[in-house]
Amino acid sequence: MLQRINTVLSGLPMTMVSAVFLAASFVLPRAGGTLPVDPAWVTVVICGIPLLYLAVWRIIHNPGINKISSALLIVIAMFAAIGIGDLFAAGEVAFIMALGALLEEATTNRAKKGLKKLIGLAPAQGRRIRNGKEEMIPADQIRRGDVLRILPGETIPVDGTIRSGETSVDQSIMTGESLPVDKGVGEDVFCGTINCFGSIDITATKVGEDSSLQKLIRMVQEAENKQAPMQRIADRVASWLVPVALLIAILAYVFTRNIVTAVTVLVVFCPCALVLATPTAIMAAIGQATKHGVIIKSGEALEKMGRVDTIAFDKTGTLTYGRLEVSDVLSFQKSLTEEALLTLAASAEARSEHPLGKAIVARAKEQGLPLTESRNFRMMAGRGVAAQISGRDLLCGNEKFLLEHGVIIDASIHIVLEQLRSEGKASILVAEGTRCVGVIALSDVLRPEARDMVSRLSAMHTRTVLLTGDNRMTADYLAKQVGISEIRAQLLPEEKVGSIEALREAGRKVCMIGDGVNDAPALKTADVGVAMGSMGSDIAVEAADIALMSDDISKIPYLKRLSNATVRTIKLSITLSMCINFFAIIASLLGLLNPTTGALVHNAGSCLVVLIAALLYDRKFRI
Repeated sequence: MLQRINTVLSGLPMTMVSAVFLAASFVLPRAGGTLPVDPAWVTVVICGIPLLYLAVWRIIHNPGINKISSALLIVIAMFAAIGIGDLFAAGEVAFIMALGALLEEATTNRAKKGLKKLIGLAPAQGRRIRNGKEEMIPADQIRRGDVLRILPGETIPVDGTIRSGETSVDQSIMTGESLPVDKGVGEDVFCGTINCFGSIDITATKVGEDSSLQKLIRMVQEAENKQAPMQRIADRVASWLVPVALLIAILAYVFTRNIVTAVTVLVVFCPCALVLATPTAIMAAIGQATKHGVIIKSGEALEKMGRVDTIAFDKTGTLTYGRLEVSDVLSFQKSLTEEALLTLAASAEARSEHPLGKAIVARAKEQGLPLTESRNFRMMAGRGVAAQISGRDLLCGNEKFLLEHGVIIDASIHIVLEQLRSEGKASILVAEGTRCVGVIALSDVLRPEARDMVSRLSAMHTRTVLLTGDNRMTADYLAKQVGISEIRAQLLPEEKVGSIEALREAGRKVCMIGDGVNDAPALKTADVGVAMGSMGSDIAVEAADIALMSDDISKIPYLKRLSNATVRTIKLSITLSMCINFFAIIASLLGLLNPTTGALVHNAGSCLVVLIAALLYDRKFRI
């Protein structure tokens, strides 16, 4: 019941009601009006009860010195002001604290739906093979050693090893790799990944809570639990502020024998401006960021971003667009032009469902090349296609596929393939009969603003790191293009988390930027997580503290500058509020202030803090 009453009284509607009565308490006597009961009593009840509840709760439940809080000091000042009959002063300090609490709450509320979506990715059932027969069973009934059949397009329900069949698996959920990975007998597959093409039989190796997807879910849960709520700056100094305030008030009474002076000291000592410094600056910064398509979910994230000195980037979908495009068309025969080679390959791949084949066809159509209808089309999952184009027998696929069909691949072709691999590109070899006539290379597309963004971060003395599930050569090539010198490649989600933790243990303040489901644990583990909001997965966006809704990574330096400015603004506001309090205490001891005028002075300090924060909202930053 007490908790319910406290919640109602501390809400926005009742706080606004208390503001009206507080204003009436100040205006009516000066306008010659009178009421039987001072309106400030309403403010004292509405704003004072939640404050008293908070102070008592902390005394009972908080350990050691943490029992002493800013709420306790303000409650003491409030009762002291009531004791001498200055209800306006009592209501004013309680109202300012209530307003500060509302502002802080408005900046820190966060939606936490991402974990539910992650759990929803877990397959509900699997196709078990027993005694030569197929049966659909719930995923939680699958046991280690069971043989499961996975058809094209199905999600793999457990971790396992392929015992028969070949396919390509989209395992971006786990590794963030931009390309489906070709898999054959003896290779491992992971729970939650998607079988793209061929039918495969697997032997279950890790089931239930041991599967890769469940580990991913647990990592997000654990990282969520590690997130501590933002602690008010006023409470961090309350352990010395309350004793000092009481001591000065007692000494003031002892030397002046004036209870009004002692109460005035308590009133002006109340850290209301100190309490407002953080939430108002953060609200202004969040509003500023929202105008530029940057969604900041909590004030704590903004404060931490201001202290970040290391930014870790995922590759696919973050530094790159996450889509494949033809980058090179290389003919190995003088009589075959690059345009003709692309036309032949696109005609052969026209019926293919593989992402590489689709990218080749898209490039040919983009260039307006005429495609020829194929005959005898065959697709070997995870290996390549065979087709007859205008009477020419063509093969398009990987090196192993061509060798199996008797195609000769000489040393000069191997050199070209190695060069393309070193640049992080995927290759499709094109053969006619037993001759390899050319190669088409494809790569993920680097965001054009990536290099300038990294350069601007370096100028701000911010270290950059690349964390990716892609292979080392791909990672090295991309990092060289954008100017990142520290690279960690071929990482599974738990290894990305380990890399983040290692950086933090080394004393670094780390921001992680990613877009995929596989990035969610790393986003939660980092001091600050930033997700690509437009095309990034819902889970990554929910797991992150900040989302870039336009996927424009050039806004990362802006975000860092805004965060730095916010931290500086908070420090300035705190310094000014403490200076105002100091001079107000001196004025109180000299008899220049009474509780009412002291409340007004300390209210002016609060207004100054809000004004400084408002200036932050309109400040111009380079985007």
